[in-house]
Formats: sequence, C-alpha cells, structure tokens
Amino acid sequence: MTTNKQQLISEDQALSLVEDIIQESQAEGVFVSVSAEDSALSRFSENQITQNLNRTQVKITITSYYHRQSASAATTELDPTAIRETLTRSQELAKVAPEDPEWVGLLPPQTYESRSPAYDEHTAYFSPLQRGEMIQQVSETCRQEGVSGSGTLSTRLRLQAIGNSEGIRLCERGTNTNFSFTARVETGSSWHQRSAISVKNLPISQITKKVINRAIACQNPREIQPGCYPVIFDAAAFADILPWIVWNLDARAADEGRSFMSSPEGGNRLGESLFSPNVEVWRDAGHPLLQMGTFFSDGLANTRLPLIQQGKVENLSYSRYWAQQQGTSPTGAFYPIVMTGGEKSLEDLIAETEQGILVSRAWYVRYVNPRTLEVTGMTRDGTFWIENGEIAYPIKNLRFNQNLPEMLKEVESLSEAQRFEGTVVPGVRVKGFNFSSVTDSI
Repeated sequence: MTTNKQQLISEDQALSLVEDIIQESQAEGVFVSVSAEDSALSRFSENQITQNLNRTQVKITITSYYHRQSASAATTELDPTAIRETLTRSQELAKVAPEDPEWVGLLPPQTYESRSPAYDEHTAYFSPLQRGEMIQQVSETCRQEGVSGSGTLSTRLRLQAIGNSEGIRLCERGTNTNFSFTARVETGSSWHQRSAISVKNLPISQITKKVINRAIACQNPREIQPGCYPVIFDAAAFADILPWIVWNLDARAADEGRSFMSSPEGGNRLGESLFSPNVEVWRDAGHPLLQMGTFFSDGLANTRLPLIQQGKVENLSYSRYWAQQQGTSPTGAFYPIVMTGGEKSLEDLIAETEQGILVSRAWYVRYVNPRTLEVTGMTRDGTFWIENGEIAYPIKNLRFNQNLPEMLKEVESLSEAQRFEGTVVPGVRVKGFNFSSVTDSI
C-alpha cells in the first residue's frame, strides 16, 4: 500500500481538540466543529493525464454564544496558540454581534443510528500512480476506438467531529470516490459518471465502453421539432433533476406561500398524493451504496426518513427555528437523496417504448419559476430518438422548459438505482416532457 501523503488527524485527536476548546471557552455557550479532508483528483484530456491534485486540510470552526448573540471564527492551524486566538476572536465578536431574531439554543445530545460510515482503506490511500494506471487504461481504450476521452477520477477521505457545551461529542470518518468520463468524436459526444465508497466498486471499464459506444452512435444527429415527448432519462441525467424537487420540500417556504407545496387554502400540502405512485424517495444515509454519516453539522441526527411514498409527500424539511415556531420537531436536511428503483435495465425501458427520446445528460438546469418549480435546461452528450423499442438515430440537443411536479406525475417505469455523488436514483421513463427549442450544443 502506498502512503506517500500526509496523514489526517485521527478521530481521537479530533475529539480531543473539540473537548479542549469547549473546556477553555468563557462564553455562555460554544459549538466546535473539526473538519478534516484528504482529497485527491486526477484529470485527463485528449487521452492523457493533464493534472494531479492532492489536498490535506483541517479546519476548526468555533461559534460562541451570549444569549441571542453569536459569532464564528475559524482556523486551519492546529497550533495551540492559533486555536486559542480563534476562540478569543469568536468570543469577542459574539459580544458585539446583533441579536439573532431566529435564535435557537444549542442542541442537547440526540439519538443517532447505531452504525458507522463506510471507510475503505484502499481508497483512503489510493496513490497518484494508481489513479494514473486506471486513467491510462481508459485512455488506451479511447485511442483504440478513435475517440478523444476526458474526465476525472477522484477520491476523498473525510473526518467530521463536533461538540458543544450542552454535551454533544460526535466524530465520524468515511471514504468516497467518483469517476466522470466524456468521449468525443467529430459530431458525437457522450458522458457518464458514477460514485462509490471504494475505488474497487467503480465500474470504470463498463462506463468507458458505454460512453464510447454512445459517442460513436450519436454522430450526425438529426433535428426534430420541439414539443412534448415520452422521455427516458438515463439515471445520470435524472440525478441532476430529482434534487430540485427534494430541495423544494421545505416547510417554511410552503407555509409562507412560496412553494409548489403551498396550499391555496393556506398552509402546506403535506400528505397529498402529488406524483405518480411509482415515485418513492427517502433520506437514507445508511443506504448500501452510500453508508454516509449519522449526524448533520449542527448535531441533528441523519436518520432514515420517507420523503415521498407512492407519490404522496410524507415529510417536509423543518429547520430548528421553523419547527419551534410550528410546534414540531426539526428534521435536518433532506440529504442524501435515495429514490427507489426497479429491477429493469435501461435497455428494458427502451424496449418497452414505442416512440420517445433518450436523454443521457441534463445540463445547466435552472429555475424559470421557483414558485411552481418550472425549470429550464438542455440535453447534452448523447440524445437519441427511440422507435419501436430500439434506438433509431441520434437527434440534435433540445432545450426543455418543464414543471417538475407535473413531470413526476408522469413517471411510468424505473430501472435499477445507481449512485451519483450523494444521490441514488434510477433511470426513469415519463409519459411526457416539454422541449421548447433546438440547441447547437453537442
């Protein structure tokens, strides 16, 4: 095993730092966060490595409280003098800070799931040489097939420790890795990415072949008329669309009339069946493909929580302040996002489709109307016309303008779920999706 990079601090060291700062604090209350990360990335372009990056960093953030006043200060130095100066600066700033009108007190210890985030030693110490060898294999395959390949291969080891003067003391560490790959040949382009806990679980060879084949197949695309068409989203494309729905499941925005979840009669639409019964979404940090942390950065527990079940919205996100105002419990963020998939493959979804469009990537998705959750964006890197259950020919990319809640009503069928960063989603077929114009992008 190659270990030619600086070691992160251990969990015991991180908790010791947290404890020492809390004991030294003179404020009425104090919250301490120690974040440590060892991240590495290799970038390649035109079938050769162009960049290698490694960064090891520790950041200590101290927030001091005096009644409704608070202030934070941070340092990336582990020197005791630097830490003491940071604590002093936090306390001095807190004394002159304005009162927070939405102040909530520090959290007491919570109940957390009895599991640990996934940690893979091989990934934690994966060397630049090992990344280079994997990229070399991808580049060689590209050269053999006559395409230009580019992308990134990254790994990350992360440690998070938190504590406060109310008794919270928590620390976890975990690993993850990501591979992103684009292949281009003349007028054809394709892309895919995948994430995993361990480098060993990245299907790099499979992704490489899939992307190269799509790039070659999508040369000389034809133009079709914009309109509403049945669409199959590759899972990687749907991973850039589903989070827009989840981000907007916010109780305060709904209660204040600023969301698609706002009820015309006032309040929110919690419990209503708004989407297709095929749509089931969870917050599930313990999902086998994720195995992420058990707590959020403020100390709230990151427990498994149903968000949408058989098309019905089961939970809205409550901040600690809004939960206090509404007399309910805070939820913590709706992250990570897991959508339940099916047992079919993407090829099965295509075979079941008489006519439609296959979207490989949703690009540059942005709001058109935040209140109704209408968004715009473009297809990119491999868009195809489907005819009689087969990919018939490539088509030019299209801009879409789509109301996302309406789209989720139209979900007909699902493929098996895959992981993309902190999201697990399947490929999805929808009855209708609105395309507004043709774009010149490839």
